[in-house]
Amino acid sequence: MEQLRTIGRELAMGSQGGWGQSKEFLDLVKSIGEARSKAEEDRIIARELEHLKRRLADPDVPRRKMKELLLRLVYAEMLGHDASFGHIHAVKMTHDESLPLKRTGYLAVALFLDERHDLVILVVNTIQKDLRSDNYLVVCAALTAACRLIGEEAIPAVLPQVVELLAHPKEAVRKKAVMALHRFYQRSPSSVSHLVSNFRKRLCDNDPGVMGATLCPLYDLILEEPNSYKDLVVSFVNILKQVAERRLPTSYDYHQMPAPFIQIKLLKILAVLGSGDKQASGHMYTVLGDIFRKGDTASNIGNAILYECICCISSIFPNPKMLEAAAETTSKFLKSDSHNLKYMGIDALGRLIKINPDIAEEHQLAVIDCLEDPDDTLKRKTFELLYKMTKSTNIEVIVDRMIEYMINITDHHYKTEIASRCVELAEQFAPSNQWFIQTMNKVFEHAGDLVNIRVAHNLMRLIAEGFGVEDEGADSQLRSSAVDSYLRIVGEPKLPSSFLQIICWVLGEYGTADGKYSASYIIGKLCDVAEAHLTDDTVKAYAISAILKIFAFEISVGRKIDMLPECQTLVDELSASHSTDLQQRAYELQALLGLDKRAVESVMPADASCEDIEVDRNLSFLNSYVQQALENGAAPYIPESERSGVMSVGSYRSHEQQEASAHTLRFEAYEMPKPSLALATSQVSMSTPPTDLVPVPDPGYHKEDHQTSRSQPSGDAISGEFGVKLRLDGVQKKWGRPTYSSSTPSSSASSQQATNGASHSDGGGLTSSQARESSYGSKRQQGTEISAEKQRLAASLFGSAAAKADRKAQASRKASKESASADKATVTAAKKGPSLQDALQKDATARQVGVTPTGNNPNLFKDLLG
Repeated sequence: MEQLRTIGRELAMGSQGGWGQSKEFLDLVKSIGEARSKAEEDRIIARELEHLKRRLADPDVPRRKMKELLLRLVYAEMLGHDASFGHIHAVKMTHDESLPLKRTGYLAVALFLDERHDLVILVVNTIQKDLRSDNYLVVCAALTAACRLIGEEAIPAVLPQVVELLAHPKEAVRKKAVMALHRFYQRSPSSVSHLVSNFRKRLCDNDPGVMGATLCPLYDLILEEPNSYKDLVVSFVNILKQVAERRLPTSYDYHQMPAPFIQIKLLKILAVLGSGDKQASGHMYTVLGDIFRKGDTASNIGNAILYECICCISSIFPNPKMLEAAAETTSKFLKSDSHNLKYMGIDALGRLIKINPDIAEEHQLAVIDCLEDPDDTLKRKTFELLYKMTKSTNIEVIVDRMIEYMINITDHHYKTEIASRCVELAEQFAPSNQWFIQTMNKVFEHAGDLVNIRVAHNLMRLIAEGFGVEDEGADSQLRSSAVDSYLRIVGEPKLPSSFLQIICWVLGEYGTADGKYSASYIIGKLCDVAEAHLTDDTVKAYAISAILKIFAFEISVGRKIDMLPECQTLVDELSASHSTDLQQRAYELQALLGLDKRAVESVMPADASCEDIEVDRNLSFLNSYVQQALENGAAPYIPESERSGVMSVGSYRSHEQQEASAHTLRFEAYEMPKPSLALATSQVSMSTPPTDLVPVPDPGYHKEDHQTSRSQPSGDAISGEFGVKLRLDGVQKKWGRPTYSSSTPSSSASSQQATNGASHSDGGGLTSSQARESSYGSKRQQGTEISAEKQRLAASLFGSAAAKADRKAQASRKASKESASADKATVTAAKKGPSLQDALQKDATARQVGVTPTGNNPNLFKDLLG
């Protein structure tokens, strides 16, 4: 007690710290904490480092004082300053016989150095000696330093001693030995591959800490090869059951949860082992159900265990009861006021809908609330969920929402991701080609050059291919609408380069095809584009190629067109350009203007962008020329591989002569290669290659970050050239995302659907709102009404539950009306047919959601409007 009073008086006086630190060190920490700027902090640390340099240079520094000086060096380096002059003193302190000084030295060395530092070689010998120490605290300090400092080359030096420590009587040493072996495995798996069985043995250790430490290396090993550890499923399940039943000492409890971090690691391991394995998953259902029943949602660590349990259930073979429990826990997360729990709920929901998409219907209003939440992180996670649950019935709503969000964000990285997802979903579920083109226009207009250029080529090919059926009228209408939209857009400022390339290509191909716009008008627009982007050679190349196509089209149909002054200026400018590509295009335009109608039709056929181009890779048309040259005495062509072989044979002497003159200077000239007669004869026979015509293959279009494994055809890289082959195989096809649904849905799922159907009864009034409030959350039960617009948006996103309820209600009303009276049936039959008022009301309701229904997809709002 007297000692405590003494320490208290010293602390009050500011003369001595509670850990024996001097007043200088305490003043240093205080001054850094009170620094008002980074510059002031740097000046304080610089003065301190100069002081430490002088003190460490003194050979008579006491050992306890040296300990404090090292701690001050550690403090300076942790603030980002260089204290390398003191590293050697930390290495020396690891040799000290005093335990406090040795541990301080190991701490400083572990913070100062890494495995690639030159001074590490001086520490390895000390670690080897300390691993054989009788003091287990010294052994623990050496093992801790080994995890940090022992690299791949030094692992064999300490590995035998670390393996021996796995049988040490002290549990702390065994635990740190397991951690050291895990670290060695991470740095060099081949070095410890023969010791994997030791991890299995330590899994049965009597100390829970050693067992918990063993789970970490086992998790890495199971990720690499799960099938080799299937026999441990029962063991892991038993351990998890014992932990959940609180059979471990209370010292492992955290916030009244039994060993939560061990539970989380076990759940991660079981998720890997049970993936796609029905037998292994069957052993896990009981313990997972116990965790759900005993789960505590009052603490963060309890919610973390429940979330990890949901992740495990979504990975293993599905079970209806487990999915029901996971959906119930996810509902609690979504109803919480905490943004962190809502984030977890959205993530958990995204995992569960891969197994059963109907689970999302119960939480549709919660998803809409998260979508409109001001928290940007939560909003992004919600968009990821919508991306996973997109289908052909809600594609328009989701993509429009994503584009609206993309317009308002400034993060270029995330804007690129949103744009790529919009493109991917549009290509996969587009209800019509017109909608696809309009959506791509919005994406290119607002995301700009962040979009992959292959997407632009794909859009060009779609416009060229049309609907893919023998309907020229529909294709012409599609191209005409594209020309109209691009002529309206082309005058806007700051259009991205990739979008301008599309505009120029479309105007060049189809700008005057329907006769709606004159050639002079289109050429003037293209000249304005080239003039407005003087520094973008690609845009100018597309513009001059488009002008060339328009001239060719007009000449081929017999119409005379005068060269506009601005067009002549552009051609003269590009003819003198430093870019050889722009020069060639300008000269080609000038040459085309001098050709007659027949020549132009041969050079630039109309609407030939979709024709296949056949290329003779063997250049068979040169066979006669080659044969004539060989007959006149020309040397035959020698392939590079055979050419190098001839050189190696003819340029050097025999092997013995080469060895004799290997170390002397040679002054004679190298001999020229002389091909043999047999080689020449073989080349003559090979100079007549086959004359097969090989079509040019299309490169595959790579899809990023999506779970469907399909390949999209990509556009040609140079679409401004003449006769470019454009294809769009499978653009109109719609692929659904495969789901892993149970064949026998649970009774609870059906009850949820019935509840959802009741909440979306016909009319959308107070009764529907109150039913939804009771199923959504406690705050909703207090009388807060849900807006009709939000319900419609949820129905358009999720759809099926509301549509089922509406259809049931309509069927029941229809049956009651039919059984009422024959006269009423007669009146009903007389009024049979579409109602103009109902149709207008449906369109108005759809536009309130923010989407205009398209003519080619009449069933788009079937779920929304019944």
